[in-house]
Formats: sequence, C-alpha cells, structure tokens
Amino acid sequence: MESILFVCLGNICRSPAAEAAVRQRAPELALDSAGTGAWHVGKPPYEPMQDAARARGLDLSDLRARQFTADDFGRFDAIIAMDRQNAEDIEALRPDGAEAPVVLFADYIGEGDAPVPDPYYTRDFEGCLDMIEACAEGLVAGLRRP
Repeated sequence: MESILFVCLGNICRSPAAEAAVRQRAPELALDSAGTGAWHVGKPPYEPMQDAARARGLDLSDLRARQFTADDFGRFDAIIAMDRQNAEDIEALRPDGAEAPVVLFADYIGEGDAPVPDPYYTRDFEGCLDMIEACAEGLVAGLRRP
C-alpha cells in the first residue's frame, strides 16, 4: 500500500487529521483526504480541529476539502473511511472492476466497526485525535511489517 485516501463526511475534521497523522509517521506515502459530502469543498479544515491538531504537532493548514469521486478508486491503493456510513457511501460509487479496498480506520486498532467520532458534532477534538493517532500508529506499523 503506497497511496492512501482518508475519507470522512465533510473533509474538515477527521480525514484531514488522519492524513496529517499518517504523513507525520510515514512521509514516504502518497496521502490525501476527501469527504463524501460537498459542503466544504475548497475550504481549510475546521479551525478548532486545526488548533487541537497543531497542539499535537500535526499541521493541517495546507489541506483543502474536496469531495470523494469514483475516480479515487483508480488513484489509490486503499481507501480508509472514518465510519461505516461513509464506507457505505464510498462503496456505492465503486466502478465495476475497481479493486481498491475500503476499510475502516478503527480496523487498525482492532476496533472493527467502531467509528472515529466526528468532533464537528461531538466537540471532543481531543478524543477524536487520540483515536486517530492510535489508528495511524497501527496503520504504519502494519505497513512496516515484513
């Protein structure tokens, strides 16, 4: 897996934070993030998320929201969704023959169907980032195993 796309609902909190957390740990990977919705296209990540991430050494300032498209299946080796609903919305766009797997980020910490909580609604930026960083560690460790 060399190219990974992280996907959440609006691409302003969870998926850009996941992109930054993995980028910090594995800068050699080709990473991007997107949202299943189009509400925030072209906008930077949500300021409270940027502030919470910055306090942990994660820089989201250069990222801009974009919407997931069916073309992403051909551009990435893996697509990582922040929750089951986004995974289902992504799968609904899968073109015939597209092979990129869609997995949940929580799979990388053994949490199965557990969603990465959306801090835009929960206001728990710290809890969200705790889970994102744990998932990022699990993902990178898995990639580096022989």
